[in-house]
Amino acid sequence: MRNRLAHLLLMAAPPVAFFLLLIAVWQLATGLGHVPSFLLPSPLRVGQAAWQNCQDLLQASGLTAAAALAGLAASLVVGMLVAIAFSQSAIVRRSFYPYAIFLQTVPSVALAPLVIIWFGPGFASVVVVAFIIALFPIITNATTGLLDLDQNLVELFAMSSASRRQLLFKLQLPNSIPYLIAGAKISCGLSVIGAIVGEFTAGYGENSYGLGYLIIATSGRLQLDYLLAATLAAMLLGVLMFATVSLIGDWILRGWHAPGSVGDPNESG
Repeated sequence: MRNRLAHLLLMAAPPVAFFLLLIAVWQLATGLGHVPSFLLPSPLRVGQAAWQNCQDLLQASGLTAAAALAGLAASLVVGMLVAIAFSQSAIVRRSFYPYAIFLQTVPSVALAPLVIIWFGPGFASVVVVAFIIALFPIITNATTGLLDLDQNLVELFAMSSASRRQLLFKLQLPNSIPYLIAGAKISCGLSVIGAIVGEFTAGYGENSYGLGYLIIATSGRLQLDYLLAATLAAMLLGVLMFATVSLIGDWILRGWHAPGSVGDPNESG
């Protein structure tokens, strides 16, 4: 336990040190007047704005996090189901994979207004935008994991007269786990971006709003210190989600067995 804590501290030290250096340079540049305050407020002013609006930032961060998590969860479920369908049929994969790529190529700022028109403003539309933007990495990574198999194991299953169901559950799905986790690490950041972009146009209501709404509102009022505080909150949310997914993924992989240790394909199941 102590060694793991020391390892985590060692991993966190370089980015924390660089962040503190960046803050120091930022404060020095604004304090000496090299950068006008109307273009870039000092870190102290940003910190004061964050403290003064702490409750609003926490509420907005909570709503954005909820939308991002819901979108990520939906993308994991749907993306895995689509990947399984792709892995079981080359015709299905060739027919529909280009449309999955379409989700990645459409600009999110163009997609969000359409979703709002179709689903109406509110939390559900923000979740849909986050889901659509986070979906493609799950599909492509999970599909790769389901198809990138050790041919020796495939031949072993064939020699044992294993069914397609046994091949899927005993070889393909276990093999796809590391790929799915890698896709989730990408999609967790994209889900935060999707939620914020959705909030740019969707909003939540008169008394509830996410970080996207705060960013748009403070930008329109030229409250740069508050705007930077909201932006930093969004960045912190993305980092926390990535760290959480990474920790969960590491925990899963510790109990994951490589395809070479897959059980006997003749076993029931």
